Amino acid sequence: MHKILNMKKLGILILLAFISLFSIQAADKTKGKISFEQTTWDFGNIREDGGKVTHEFIFVNEGSEPLKITSAKAECGCTVPEFPKGEIAPGQKGVIKVTYNPLGRPGGFTKVVRVRATGNPGKINLKIRGTVLPK
Repeated sequence: MHKILNMKKLGILILLAFISLFSIQAADKTKGKISFEQTTWDFGNIREDGGKVTHEFIFVNEGSEPLKITSAKAECGCTVPEFPKGEIAPGQKGVIKVTYNPLGRPGGFTKVVRVRATGNPGKINLKIRGTVLPK
């Protein structure tokens, strides 16, 4: 009798685990889903005295709910990200603009901008790189 009771309990626990797993997966699909066209940009050779350079990282919300970029932070002050402050509706595109100042920084560089969003994935790294040719 105890074996039958234990088997029933085990069966119920397994069933609850599957229900929980499927409900979590279903919840993920209803979130905003951020998808970038590219996450790395190579400026190639740029002149130190040529002024700041900028690249726009384009993304789309492929989810079924709005998403919001909550932050975009660079490693240092030579790299400045700009991001949309409002919500991005499902199917809508957005842009994170990253500007790099080569003045006083000859040589190769790789900079990372850490992006946080309310959608899936919640954290994304965008990279810029290139070589600054001295004055």
